[in-house]
Amino acid sequence: MFDHFPKYHMKILLGDFNAKVGREDIFKPKIGQESLHQDSNDNGVRIVNFATSKNLVVKSAMFPHRNIHEYTWTSLDGKTHNQIDHVLIDREVAI
Repeated sequence: MFDHFPKYHMKILLGDFNAKVGREDIFKPKIGQESLHQDSNDNGVRIVNFATSKNLVVKSAMFPHRNIHEYTWTSLDGKTHNQIDHVLIDREVAI
């Protein structure tokens, strides 16, 4: 479906992907090094693979954030934080 979007100046994909994108060295060209997580979950690997196949970058994990803005989900007890919502942008215009 993504391939059927009209070719505009920039494509931006936002979503709650339930994807923990980790700081694995192999992912750094697509996500940078500012992810909240050390290791990716299955959805994190999927989102990085999707970004790679569509020439996108995961910008939500590319820049440092203040601690309060690093995570997008908090457990009911307030002890567990995750960064699972992401922003993907065209690689050509993201550089």
